[in-house]
Amino acid sequence: MALVEVQVPDIGDFDEVTVIELMVKVGDTVKAEQSLITVESDKASMEIPSSTAGVVKEMRVALGDKVKQGSIVLVVEAQSVEGSASSVERVPPAAMPQAPAAAPTAAPTPNAQLSTPNPASSTIEVHVPDIGDFKDVVVIEVMVKPGEAIKVEQSLITVESDKASMEIPSSHAGVLQELKVKVGDKVNIGDLLAVLTVQGSALSVERTAAPSLPASPAAPAAPAAVALVAASPVAAAAVATLNTERPTLNAPQGLPHASPSVRKFARELGVPLAEVKGSGLKGRITEADVQAFTQAVMSGAAQTKAQAAKAPAASGGDGAALGLIPWPKVDFAKFGPIERKEMGRIKKISGANLLRNAIMIPAVTNHDDADITDLEAFRVSTNKENEKSGVKVTMLAFLIKACVAALKKYPEFNSSLDGDALVYKNYWHIGFAADTPNGLMVPVIRDCDKKGVLQISQEMGELAKKAREGKLSPAEMTGATFTISSLGGIGGKYFTPIINAPEVAILGVCKSTMEPVWDGKQFVPRLMLPLSLTWDHRVIDGAAAARFNAFLGQILSDFRRVLL
Repeated sequence: MALVEVQVPDIGDFDEVTVIELMVKVGDTVKAEQSLITVESDKASMEIPSSTAGVVKEMRVALGDKVKQGSIVLVVEAQSVEGSASSVERVPPAAMPQAPAAAPTAAPTPNAQLSTPNPASSTIEVHVPDIGDFKDVVVIEVMVKPGEAIKVEQSLITVESDKASMEIPSSHAGVLQELKVKVGDKVNIGDLLAVLTVQGSALSVERTAAPSLPASPAAPAAPAAVALVAASPVAAAAVATLNTERPTLNAPQGLPHASPSVRKFARELGVPLAEVKGSGLKGRITEADVQAFTQAVMSGAAQTKAQAAKAPAASGGDGAALGLIPWPKVDFAKFGPIERKEMGRIKKISGANLLRNAIMIPAVTNHDDADITDLEAFRVSTNKENEKSGVKVTMLAFLIKACVAALKKYPEFNSSLDGDALVYKNYWHIGFAADTPNGLMVPVIRDCDKKGVLQISQEMGELAKKAREGKLSPAEMTGATFTISSLGGIGGKYFTPIINAPEVAILGVCKSTMEPVWDGKQFVPRLMLPLSLTWDHRVIDGAAAARFNAFLGQILSDFRRVLL
């Protein structure tokens, strides 16, 4: 048996790459081409394979070590080519078979080979597609890296506006040559996102299922390691993807498992990576994890170890900028069992918007009741007549049409503040709050003044389904001039909905109930719908709000008024 030192092969123009993962340990039996460690540069991470088969006798690297071409990774006990049990062979860094002088024409048979790009290569530029009327949306996550094979419609980045987050897909398939954006950048429609090599230009990785060569005096060489194209970070990253399906034998210990871009992002924010829990593959820390940790610390829901050590009894500073007392910090676990769950992204985004709107808008809410007895009877009969069409008319569809009529009569409710000016909109796009598993979302039905109740009902059903499935596009959630928040059949009587800025009013409706109503002679049963109208007092005064609510109630009680 012979001891063989396995060295780092040619990994391109990378120098002093960091060991971020150990995939074997002393005593393990490894095969030729089996991944031993994972290293990471400032551009890519890659797995270093074994150049020979055998039993690991000694590890020469540890997590956090810096290695380069020729560095010894480990020592394995392999079949000696001379039969000497004490000989130690060094496999050349290039890991290519060395043929004897007597046989100069002997060809190496590597287990994996990376072909060079086609000279007739072409590149494709991927641009940000139409994402609605969003401007300067922020890149919050990069989902690919140079060298990866990209499919059509594969998500490349995640961007976030003040209302929603969305993934931007690739318009072409190919190998990612260069990514033109990074986390924190702001992008718009048409901005250059990435450069791909396509068809013949893509780096092709070929695998040959060649067995390990038997040891003999005529061929004293171990099987070749994966050869990387020199001075090519893209090629290095492409080879790194060969072993993505291989299981990790040893999870990394001590060193945070994160990419260079995430480490840089964490440094810029001052986030201690060792305290961040990774949600990625094999516990890898993503940018989303860093952001979530930052938000938790800023909101007072979590503390870094440094904060806890510096001021264990100090209170948080939320609301200090507004002159408010600090947010209370309580150890809830001392009172009983607790369970901690992170909020979803949609709730985090909507929560920030709601807080801003609730604080900055001087909002007032008027409550009223509308008699919808006759309208409900008409709705039921309409659904019976249109059973075969598959479109179910809801009371919300009638409410949308009624609100359009009221908005036309009182146009200040269909306006927005722009500095010291008031912008009156001559279009009527109505948003409706949809309850989804991921949180509250507000799809928008456009040009409601030009559509009938049946068409509005159909569009509303389609948008609500998209919302529940998380498939709403940004364009389908923007542009509303007025919003309706309906609790429908859930229950309740009245509530105070929060205005969805830059709108100046919102209508809340609850479950209708049968109530005794005095008609001048007697009490008669009537179906009453509770209305809660919240309005911005900077734009609307109390008299106008009362008139709006009263007019809306008149339309709902006699829907023929919508034609006037």
